[in-house]
Order: sequence, then structure tokens, then C-alpha cells
Amino acid sequence: MDLKYLVGQRLVCGFEGTEMSKDFIRLVKEYKLGNVILFQRNIESMTQVKQLCAEIQRLVKKETGHYAFITIDQEGGAVTRLSKDACNVPGAMAVAATGNPKNAEVLAQITAAELKYLGINVNLAPVMDVNNNPDNPVIGVRSYGDTADTVMKYGVAALKGYQKENLLCCAKHFPGHGDTAVDSHLGLPVIDKTLEELEKMELVPFRAVIENGIPAVMSSHILFPQLEPDSVPCTMSKRIITGILKERIGFQGLVLSDCVEMDAIRKYYGTSKGIVAAMAAGVDMVFVSHTPELQEKGFQAVYKAVEDKELSLEEMQRVADKIISFKEKYISANKVDTGCNEEQKQKEREIRRKSITLTQGEIVLPGEKPLFTGCQNYRATQAANEEEQESFVEYMVKRFGGKGFVTSINPDQEEIEKAIEMARDSSSIIIGTYNGHLQSGQKALIKAFSGVDIPVMVIAMGNPYDLEGLSKNVTGIAAWDNSIMTLELLVEMLQGKWVPEGKLPIYLH
Repeated sequence: MDLKYLVGQRLVCGFEGTEMSKDFIRLVKEYKLGNVILFQRNIESMTQVKQLCAEIQRLVKKETGHYAFITIDQEGGAVTRLSKDACNVPGAMAVAATGNPKNAEVLAQITAAELKYLGINVNLAPVMDVNNNPDNPVIGVRSYGDTADTVMKYGVAALKGYQKENLLCCAKHFPGHGDTAVDSHLGLPVIDKTLEELEKMELVPFRAVIENGIPAVMSSHILFPQLEPDSVPCTMSKRIITGILKERIGFQGLVLSDCVEMDAIRKYYGTSKGIVAAMAAGVDMVFVSHTPELQEKGFQAVYKAVEDKELSLEEMQRVADKIISFKEKYISANKVDTGCNEEQKQKEREIRRKSITLTQGEIVLPGEKPLFTGCQNYRATQAANEEEQESFVEYMVKRFGGKGFVTSINPDQEEIEKAIEMARDSSSIIIGTYNGHLQSGQKALIKAFSGVDIPVMVIAMGNPYDLEGLSKNVTGIAAWDNSIMTLELLVEMLQGKWVPEGKLPIYLH
């Protein structure tokens, strides 16, 4: 096979817009690019994305001789890429809050069926990170929990759901992104643990899904100085990718990289260098998700690396053959006629309802003169979508009346005093937080209301760690995400139609 075709099988690129861009089409035609990643920016409706996937497959098959892997991050919850007319499921920690791993299997199967119907054949999920650092800014509710056992149980169950639909899924972010306080989209995290320490915690869920036949594993852009002394992140480390993942653990499936345009690679090493180093380390498929110039330079960097004997042509051929064999197993030419049906949507809704968790106190009903307050919507992590959506406060005031005060992400003293003033004569105070444990102002807002003689309830619309240390007179609710589906359920809860059944899958101090 010509070198261009070999490299084209090993790279995964994205593009802007709801139709294939000119740059993307050129990459397929000139560079024989064989794979794509879709984001929310590419999707406006089920009908549109189904047509887009069909067009991508026609172009890629014609130009490369093989079908494309069309990949997406459809984790559920905070990381959801499909449009609102799809059956979007709750995230990992919400599912674990139901207390039943079978729910992870059911939701994974629903997601897999939906993706197959659309023509998307790879889901970059489940997240196998153990969220053992509450201050983690990028994983949090994307993880099933803060113990290896919880993550293992729910991850293996989700894998079964994907296997039932023969959809290629991917465990991420090896060897674990849970114990970091830095988002690798924005910086270069360091986990200074020995292999023995990782074996007791972070590696347990990965080993479990590998033993149960997971077809792909994604590498993290994290420095592990005890494993890799050369100061390169896991994605670029042969000691970790080949030495630990492939040889020590025995993984024989596809190794995928996280996007090499993330700052952990781009800023510290350069995207082109990152691509070549990742391939040399043993990564099979490298993601360059956004920028046409970096994508094109990446192809050229790999050609040069083969020419300079930095990468061997024989290895390129072997890996391309491996990728094609996985395509033959997971990409079917048979069209799937239906996506999710009403019964599956009802299952999703019921599981979401069962995930909502009362952490302390009793449900506070709004009454006649409620005050709803809390922060504006914002993109808490680069892994989440950029969405313009009503805030929790605006949504609830429309349905219950009363007063509403939307604060900034990190409210200052003036805003807090205004909220207190507005609370006078209120029948209830209901505060919606979003990752407030990482924002001192949100924590101060909660504390300011802890001594008032009015019923107070805090609803965490993101990470549940916002509910740590609440005063005894304040009710805590973990809702897990701020999607419309969750907001609709919270309205029912505030109308007294049901009481939360969920149980926290993490420890709150």
C-alpha cells in the first residue's frame, strides 16, 4: 500500500460546519485521510448528521478504498454531541448514582443503536478514569465514581451494551486522568505515582474492560515521571503505550490518542512532533481534531519521519492493516433503519430520574414566593459543548414565578449581598450551582444563606462536590448535569411529584 494510504488510515481529523469543508475534502482526496471526528459544531439534527455521515463514507471509500471510522464523544451528560432530537443519555456519575450497573448497559446500548442509525461507528466512551481528586476540573461527573470498584463495575456493564450493538467503543483516558487538578486541554498535568500505586487504583478499571474485550483504549496527555523519565506525556511515551498497555497488560486492540491539538501537546511539544512521537510510541490512530493547517503539517511530518527512518514503513503497513481489520469487523454496509424508539426514550428518562440524589435534608418546595439564584451557564471544561441555554434560574422562574437572580460564575460580595436582599420575605431559597466547589464565590453564596430562617436547598447541576460541608439546615440535591431533560425532571421534583432515589457514588466530606 502506498505510504499516503497508510498514513491516512492512522490519522483522524475534524472540520468546522454541518457539511464537509473544502479543507476536509482536500485532505481525503490529496492525503487519503481515512477517519473523522464529529463534534456538536457538525450536528444540527438527526436527519442532517445521518446524511453527512453517508456523504463522508462515499467520499472516503472512493478515495481510500476503505470505509471511514466516524468517531464522536457521546459520553452522555456533560459531554453530549448529538442534537436535541436524539436520545441523549445521562453521564457516567449520574448512572452510577442509580445504584444499578445494568442501567449503564441499557444506556450504552441505546446510545450505540442511535449512533449506528446515524452512521457513526465509533464512540469515544466509556470514561474509565477514577475521579479520586475532587478538584479535577475536566473529569468529575464524566467518571462513574471515586473508587476503582465502582468505575470497573459500571464500565464493564457499559461495554456489554456497546458489544450488543457491535459498536466500537473506547476506554479513556489511559492510564487515568482522575487524579489531576489540571485540564489537559489547557495545560500539562502531572501524576507522580509509581506503577504499583497505579495498579491499585487507576489501572484496575482499564484492566477489567480489556479483559472483557474492549476494542479500543485512548491515551491521556499526562506526565507520569515515575513511569516515563524522559518528560513526555503518556501519548508520546513508548514505555507507557507499548511497555505497559500493550506488553504488561496485554492489550491488542486499537490504541487511540486524545487530540494532539490540546495544549498539553500543542503548546509544550508541537502538534506535528506529537503525532510522530505518538506513532513511534505505539499509538495506532492519532486525532488532530480542529485545524486544517496542523492536519496537513501532520501528514507531512509523518512522511518525513518515515523517510528519515524515525518511523518504519513496515510498522506503518502493519498498523494500517490492523486498523482495516477493525473496520471490517465494526463497519457494516447494512443500513440501520431506526434509531431510538419511544420505549427506549422512556427508559432513558426513568434512569435519569433515578439518578437524582438527595444528599441531606428534605426536599424544599418553592411555595408562593421562591427566590431562585445561582450562576450563569458557562463552559466548565473544554471537553463540554459551547451552548447557549437558559440558566437554571431563568428556567425555574418561568415555571414557578417568584424572583430570580443570575450571578456571575464566581459571584463577588456585592452580588451575594444583592441575593440576600432579594431573599427577604421569600417562601424558599433554591440555589443552582455549577462546579461551585472550584469557584470560591459560589461557595460563599451558599454559606451566606446557611443561617437564614427560610428553607434553603442547593441543587448541584454539575459536580456533586458543591454539596460538601452544607449546613444542617440546608438541603442538598445532586442533579449531575444542566441539560433540558434534567431541568424538566427537577420541575416535577419541585412540584412534589416524586422524591429522589439516587445514592452518591462518591464520598462527600
